[in-house]
This record gives sequence, structure tokens and C-alpha cells, in this order.
Amino acid sequence: MKYVYILRSLGADERFYVGLTDDLRERLRKHNAGEVPHTSKFRPWAVKTYLGFDNPDRAVAFERYLKSPSGRAFARKRL
Repeated sequence: MKYVYILRSLGADERFYVGLTDDLRERLRKHNAGEVPHTSKFRPWAVKTYLGFDNPDRAVAFERYLKSPSGRAFARKRL
């Protein structure tokens, strides 16, 4: 199972991060431990939304979509 997830920073700046993983709990732990360089400055993180996919190709495509301008607008409005 692949998970596409959106994290929300609990810090002063409200930031969001979209990612893809096989193990959501472990990935969140890594984000909050500072082991992910891109997100380490904006800790702590909480899971805002996640979706599970049994098809890895669809998971990658959905993650790519959420990182696009129209995908970000969709996520803000619907997720």
C-alpha cells in the first residue's frame, strides 16, 4: 500500500508538505525528528490528510498532481 499524505506545520508559519510513503507513521516520525532536510525547519508536523493506494502508479500520479498549481488549489478547497 502506498500513501499520499499532506502534512501541516504546527509552527508559526502555516506550511503544508505533500509526500508519498509506504509507512506513514515512520515517515511522520522522520519529518518530526528533522531527518528530512526540506521539512526540518518547519517542525513539528501533523498529518492533515492521507489517502491509501493499492496501485503505486496511481499514488505517484496523485502526488504529482497535488504538487501542481491546480492540485494545490484542489487540496486547499477539498482536502
